[in-house]
Amino acid sequence: MANEELEGNTLNVYAYIVHKGKPVGTRDVTRGANLSSPSVAHRHLQKLEDLGLIERNQYGDYVLKEKTSVSGHIWVGKNLVPRLMFYSFFFMGAFSAEIALILLSCVVGSVAIDASFLFLTGMTLVAMILFLVEGTQLRRKINPKTRADNPEK
Repeated sequence: MANEELEGNTLNVYAYIVHKGKPVGTRDVTRGANLSSPSVAHRHLQKLEDLGLIERNQYGDYVLKEKTSVSGHIWVGKNLVPRLMFYSFFFMGAFSAEIALILLSCVVGSVAIDASFLFLTGMTLVAMILFLVEGTQLRRKINPKTRADNPEK
């Protein structure tokens, strides 16, 4: 369905329209989604319109018609966030708890930390970093830096 069609620049355009939350024109999308030309933006807008996710209003601008789920991502308000970021936050919490236990063992002599616990703490750190890096890379694909620099947030 629409979920399978939403990838690459089409997903980028869709995320931009949802994030904007108001009618946008082709030139707005070209700048906001960091596309090479208005004709490229128009092609992706047409694809989204054919999928039934956006529609043109009476002034010829495009507005969101339906907010749909996107594979591997979660909507947080008007922002599309990769699920990998949430996995990273889970491991961040586990790593924090493990570090707290290690620090507690240094302060309280009766708490013993086994070498296997230290190994698992290292593995948790590696998992947290991998998910964070991968999630950040996915987020950058959807949120081009031009949108971050755009004062019209």
